[in-house]
Parts: sequence; structure tokens; C-alpha cells
Amino acid sequence: MKPRAVEKKKACTIADIAREAGVSKSTVSRALNDNPLIGDGTKQKINAIAKKRHFQINMPARRLTLKQSNTIAFVTHSMYKQFSVCDLFTMEILGGITSGLKEQGYDLLMLFVDPCDADWPAQHLAAGRADGFILMTSTRKQAHIKMLVEMDAPFIAWGIPHPKYSYCTVIGDDLTGGKLAAGHLAGLGRKRIAFLGGPSEEKEVSLRFEGYSTALQEAGLIVDPLRVVHGDYSDKSGAEKMRSLLDRAPDLDAVFVNSDLMAIGAMQVLREIGKRVPEDVAVVGYDNLSITEKVTPTLTTVSQNIPLVGKLLAQNLLQYIRTRAVTHTTVPVELVVRQSA
Repeated sequence: MKPRAVEKKKACTIADIAREAGVSKSTVSRALNDNPLIGDGTKQKINAIAKKRHFQINMPARRLTLKQSNTIAFVTHSMYKQFSVCDLFTMEILGGITSGLKEQGYDLLMLFVDPCDADWPAQHLAAGRADGFILMTSTRKQAHIKMLVEMDAPFIAWGIPHPKYSYCTVIGDDLTGGKLAAGHLAGLGRKRIAFLGGPSEEKEVSLRFEGYSTALQEAGLIVDPLRVVHGDYSDKSGAEKMRSLLDRAPDLDAVFVNSDLMAIGAMQVLREIGKRVPEDVAVVGYDNLSITEKVTPTLTTVSQNIPLVGKLLAQNLLQYIRTRAVTHTTVPVELVVRQSA
């Protein structure tokens, strides 16, 4: 007796759903893709049939048809001595970005670019590898923005928008952040408050310094140029610039640092020379990274709500891809008080 042949179940197609629903194949396709041209009643009917018949969209075919990859590229620097992709800020913002993309059926591509490379946007768009870019570079950032705008490439950037170009941005309220940090230190009775900033050419850093200066002036304190230095956001830079500050202004009794990683490096130097935090020098950081609760003493910092920032970068870019609506979103900041100040 011959063994019974296994009967293969025929996969349900769009044509099958169209016949059962009494509509055209194009209507089924639009309904399954949540096209606003299709009424809610028709969508519900078609989706119910699709679910009952275990219909699955052929994603590769769909993407070819729509000329979409359903992938967004996160653009940051390659691994060089002067930049590190393995920093906590990047990792935590990526958590928010992946959450925002997943909610809308998109994947994330990590794209590490040479700051001087001008070919990466065209290569990825033309090859269909990405539908848009989230720009998180710092070195040559303005050149990248100019290049993407001239290509009419879909992208969003973290940071203050360039006034000459129209593109989507998400930013933190840096002016308020600087004012909160310095105002808190002045409120503790500190009189010689230093500013350990990020790169001096960055507009965000300028706004934080403006907020710092305003808070000092409102407290009747002077802004002493000897108590102002700039670094590059890393813990190594924080340590180096803290030593420079102490050489220039050894009597400082507080410091507002423009990143949590820099603040951690600064506190390490203070410990090494025998200064106590916060008794001798109070320290406020910026970002509210998860590590700020793990260091000793725990770090007082300005929170930018990084997971929300990441989610907004994803959501606003996808909105731009669909509607071409240019958005500029400012994320509120708040002071998180811990042991260091």
C-alpha cells in the first residue's frame, strides 16, 4: 500500500480575499496597508477575512512594489581615536529609536560613516537599503546636513536646526538646562561656579553657556573666563579639562559639566587630588544617563529624557517620509538632584 501523499495547503492570496470580500485586488491591497482612501468598514471586513484565512503579506514583494525598504539608517561616526561609537548616550538614544521604529513596522540599520565621505547617502538610498536617515554625527555635521538637503534625502537630525535649510529636528531645551544647572549650584551657596562645556562651536553648548551665565548674573555672581573650558563630551576629556580648570581657578567650588560622562571623569580627578564631592566642589552633569545612579557619589544632572528623544526622532522622520511635513520638536529638560550637588 502506497503511503498517502501529504496534501499541501494552498496559500491564501490577495485575489482570494478580493473574491470573498467582493472587491477588487487593489482595494484589498490598500486596505491591508491601511490606506486612508479605504473606508473603515471595508478595512475591517478585509482584515477579518485575511485573519481567518491566515493571509501573510509577502514583505519582500511589497517593498519592491512600494520601493521601500522599511528600514531607517542611524548615522554616526566610524570608530576613530577621536570618536567612540560605544558611548552610553548613543546606546540609550538607540533604545528609544528602535522602540519608535518597531511600533510602525520599521527596522534599524547602523551606519558608521567617515566624516569626510560624501557618498554614503546616495549609496544607501539608490540601493534601497534605507528609506531615510537619523543623523547623529558631530564632526562635519553641517556638511552632512547640507549634502542631505541638496539631495532632498529624507532625514532628521538631533540638534538645533541650521537657519539656511529646511529639515526635521529634535532638540533639548539647552538654554533652560544651563540655567537650571547653574541656578541650582548658586542656590546651594556656591560662589565660584565653573563651566565645563562641550565643543565651543556647537550651538547647543552656546545655549547651555548662555543659561549658565544668566543664572550666575541673577544670583549676583560673575562669569569668570578663567572658570570656562570646553571638551568633547567624553569621560577622558572631562578629566583633562577638569585638571585645566583647577590649574586656572584652583579655588572653584562648583562645576556645571555638559555631559554625564565628562562629569564622571571630572569627579575622578577631584577625588585623585583629595577634593570631596560635593563638600569641596559640587558637580552637576547633563543627560541623566543610567550610569548616573551607579557612580559614587550619585550624580546630580539635567535630564533630557533620552528615550523620548529617540522615539521622537523615529516617529517624526517616518511622518516626514509619509507627508513631507517638516517638524522641529523641543524636548523639555528637568533637574534631577542626587548626591553630587
